Amino acid sequence: MLKNKTVILGVTGSIASYKAASLASMLVKNHASVYVIMTRNAENFINPITFETLTNHKCLIDTFDRNFEFNVEHVSLAKKADVFIVAPATANFIAKAAHGLADDMLTTTFLAANCPKLISPAMNTGMYENPITQDNIAICKKYGMKIIEPASGHLACGDEGKGKLPEPEELFEHICKAVAADSAMRSDSAKRADFSNEPDITNSPDSKMRQDLKGKKIIVTAGPTQEALDPVRYITNHSTGKMGYAIAKAAAARGASVTLISGPVNLPEPDDINVINIITAKEMFEAVKNNYADADIVIKAAAVADYRPKIQAAEKIKKSDKDAVLELERTDDILLYLGQHKTKQFLCGFSMETENIMENSCKKLKKKNLDMVVANSLRTSGAGFGTDTNVVTIITKGGQKELPIMSKDEVAHKILDNIIENS
Repeated sequence: MLKNKTVILGVTGSIASYKAASLASMLVKNHASVYVIMTRNAENFINPITFETLTNHKCLIDTFDRNFEFNVEHVSLAKKADVFIVAPATANFIAKAAHGLADDMLTTTFLAANCPKLISPAMNTGMYENPITQDNIAICKKYGMKIIEPASGHLACGDEGKGKLPEPEELFEHICKAVAADSAMRSDSAKRADFSNEPDITNSPDSKMRQDLKGKKIIVTAGPTQEALDPVRYITNHSTGKMGYAIAKAAAARGASVTLISGPVNLPEPDDINVINIITAKEMFEAVKNNYADADIVIKAAAVADYRPKIQAAEKIKKSDKDAVLELERTDDILLYLGQHKTKQFLCGFSMETENIMENSCKKLKKKNLDMVVANSLRTSGAGFGTDTNVVTIITKGGQKELPIMSKDEVAHKILDNIIENS
């Protein structure tokens, strides 16, 4: 998603700066070229060597550092940037950004940059809620800077309240959205400037960022379901929801109106996506049915329970000297129902197997009247539940495409590419 993109990460003097290292690592793993600029105060919390090791680029601090190529470093770096994020951003930095002060390497480069600018405040609740800080934030917004709302919780100072830096995964998503929106805007501007000689961007690095799903309504299901035995226990599986969430976010980045129907997961809810939280297979079935008629595309990435306890005990089942016998009944087959009631929808299912992967997946494609199946094996290294990568084969009536190991974000875009190709 971020291949051939340059991200500048600004780090200021906050205890939350340790999270910036995880963000830098995540960006590099997704093929971004990352440059880190730190303030002097940030050095009190994290060593520049950390960022240099993660990014393979010199961590910049001193505006007048002579140990780099002879050019105006803050200007040349600002010109390279596809997105500029400051995380964590102190109240001091926000005040400078709001009023155009440029007294160090970070603020000088930030002022010179002409790209999407993201600011993620992290500070004591009192400082964040101070009217002066809020006025400065409003000024930053006025000039087109994106403010990432801080999280609430226990702060390093011991207070409870708003002011925590969001987790790196959330910051990463904001960066991806900013790059996608900027790429789409630049593409639209180019078309308006020369509509008679429209460039072919099908295979360009920005092709994934086009708004090629704009106007489409997409349902994505993700995560596991939980089927209760009693008020304490339930049957579930190892699904984390990562693949489904990656697909939902990729579709939204490409312009789709996305409804994400999610089982219980430990993932932040994506912005700008309608999230319907469910617990049981029955609840997922009803949620999908209620939204199916208006959908253009349905991608069933959830690991829905095939069976549930036939009887759910009203009270906790107590241990006894005898072995317990559990009687199960079938849950609703959501994919089969969708295939039987399909009108205009493109229907994509997932097939997680431990054996006979292609045979079983092709049977599912035909039996359930699907347009596409994304098949993978729990036995394959780099695939399966809980990983950040996946190894899949995309199966349609026209054939099969086996993909190499990729990040789940990259797989998500490949799935969407193939849906568009086969629609």
